[in-house]
Amino acid sequence: MGAYMKQTTNRALKAYSQINIEAAINSANPVQLIVILYDGALTAIATAQGQIQQNNYELKGGLISRAIEIIEALKTVIDREKGGEIAENLIDLYEYINRQLMIANLKNDKNILDGVSKILLDLRGAWAEIAAPKNTQIPPSIEPQNRSAMSYGKA
Repeated sequence: MGAYMKQTTNRALKAYSQINIEAAINSANPVQLIVILYDGALTAIATAQGQIQQNNYELKGGLISRAIEIIEALKTVIDREKGGEIAENLIDLYEYINRQLMIANLKNDKNILDGVSKILLDLRGAWAEIAAPKNTQIPPSIEPQNRSAMSYGKA
């Protein structure tokens, strides 16, 4: 496959992927949106790990920044009043995750990224369970304050 054909194919796949993400976001309820955000952060971290292995530190930095932005978005939708201690603990955990991501970025440390991914996978699993069809009601202590604040990196 020629270089031009490969570039064209990659652009088409990227556009198709973006359409799928937008469709999922538009049809998701608030809890499903949180799961989508976790997926985005996990994908960015996994891709960053590959970029560290390939010594592509500029792209790695952008990907880790993307993961940090997603974690910040997750943090901003927490309702501290309704969530109480659970909400505060989750905010503290998100802050810890972001600190770890910054350290991993500075040190190009895939092990730190592995640890962050494990935490995010556990959290994602809990939210996915809440989002499962059998659970139609969002527990009030974790209901996002403002759905429009969850933009997956878009203004």
